[in-house]
Amino acid sequence: MEYTGAEIILECLKEQGVDTIFGYPGGAVIPLYDALVSYEEDFFHVLTCHEQGAVHAADGFARSTGKPGVCFATSGPGATNTVTGIATAYMDSVPLVVFTGQVPQSLLGRDSFQEIDITAVTFPITKYNYLVKRVEDLPQIIREAFDIATSGRRGPVLIDIPKDIFTTKMDYIMAGVFKHEEKPAMPDKNLLLEAVKAIDESVRPVIYAGGGVVHGDGEKELFHLATKASIPVANTLMALGAFPMSNPLSLGLVGMHGHKKTNLAVTKSDLIIAIGARFSDRVIGSKDKFAPKAKIIHIDIDSSEIGKNKEVHFPLEGCVKDILKYLTEKVLQKDSRQWLKEIEALEDKNPYTSEDFTPENILAAAQKILGKNTIIVTEVGQHQMWAAQYCKVDDPRRFLTSGGLGTMGYGLGASMGAQVGNPDKRVLHVAGDGSFRMNCNELATVSKYKLPITTLLFNNNSLGMVRQWQGLFQDERYSQTTLTDDVDYMKLVEAYGLKGKQAETMEQLEEALKAAAASTDKATIIECKIDKDIGVFPIVPPGMPIDNMLLE
Repeated sequence: MEYTGAEIILECLKEQGVDTIFGYPGGAVIPLYDALVSYEEDFFHVLTCHEQGAVHAADGFARSTGKPGVCFATSGPGATNTVTGIATAYMDSVPLVVFTGQVPQSLLGRDSFQEIDITAVTFPITKYNYLVKRVEDLPQIIREAFDIATSGRRGPVLIDIPKDIFTTKMDYIMAGVFKHEEKPAMPDKNLLLEAVKAIDESVRPVIYAGGGVVHGDGEKELFHLATKASIPVANTLMALGAFPMSNPLSLGLVGMHGHKKTNLAVTKSDLIIAIGARFSDRVIGSKDKFAPKAKIIHIDIDSSEIGKNKEVHFPLEGCVKDILKYLTEKVLQKDSRQWLKEIEALEDKNPYTSEDFTPENILAAAQKILGKNTIIVTEVGQHQMWAAQYCKVDDPRRFLTSGGLGTMGYGLGASMGAQVGNPDKRVLHVAGDGSFRMNCNELATVSKYKLPITTLLFNNNSLGMVRQWQGLFQDERYSQTTLTDDVDYMKLVEAYGLKGKQAETMEQLEEALKAAAASTDKATIIECKIDKDIGVFPIVPPGMPIDNMLLE
């Protein structure tokens, strides 16, 4: 049976099990959107306000569900508007398939209206990208794209399609999901046994868990290894929830804004078991002084990450899930109570009371009232680090944030994707006023689709994280980080037909959160007025070892 290229795209998406698309139409993709009319029962299309919002929404959908996110954009500025979202997903290994329209092939290379070489633009920030030149190639390209996005180290793939390809017809036969079944080979057995011996002989081991644990669905295997060998677990920003934070073995966040006890435990350790982590500069600080007395086991599916930022003693390349399972079967059962007591003694006591209107108390109240199963999505800045430090996340895919790229404006779009992908769960969007301003236009999308997202808007009338750095490291020369109080966020929220509440005390906050928890079809934005001088601590000055922390 003959189908147009546009119809073939939609048929291939059905093959892949896709039922949700985020996008924004334009001239080059008019034939694709025309075909979509006949597939309304097959796909839920979310029309965002901006292509960047569409990609962030697809990203949030992917991170929270484990399924690849899909979005459509037109050529030229539509395609370039996707770049920040694609780069965000690339840095955090999120599987996306992004379809962009392109001018007809007869106009390529002529500086035609809304023409941009988007495959060249996105070459460094995609796992792979395609410019489709023949409609006959379209089915295989789409099947390959989904396979590439979701296998190995996951990431975004872009498919650029000239307008004439959308309208060209060809015979099409449904072929089902294209998925290679090859699994990465296990590391050398002798090397694995050496790693087992190192674990058994260690006295102060620490597991350093990264986002690869979540992407590789290895959270159960991580739990079994940690509990059998009694090894405390430190996590990166990308791994919050990979190990239950309510478990006594959980150390929480490590790195520049890591907990004091976590950073000191890593520094004192004699063995680091890095799992799906890349030894980012934000985690290790001065690389020569990161865990200086420790041997390092590094488990990762991506060989290019092993030894890239830190020399390792036991390089274990392969599937995180399978390697952890092997190690767990072989290691001895241990009791590390003495090491755990030593770690606990490293932590300082909290100087605040439960009544103080502090970020810690604000976030604790939100988790308590909205429920443990809430998906937390953050923007980027001080509020992001407070959420990472203070929120107790016990399950994977419950904490979504832009880690590698640090994209302000990420959170609202990602919250939409998470809510669409998980209609039975609560979504808590944690924002700062600086980040919120960047993409708050997507409130129109939130309103249109009746998404009951709760936003905690930390308003300190400043670009808080940059201001904090200026105060600490630039002799308090505050340049362009003060945001004047010229936006009435409650009126803005009202304009979009949403609910708005302001809070300056815990009592006001709890009342607003209870009202938000009762809402099932309307978002609530709770503006929390906080002092601009509340900082994120601990903080490790750039380039310093992670045990060299400023605590206030």
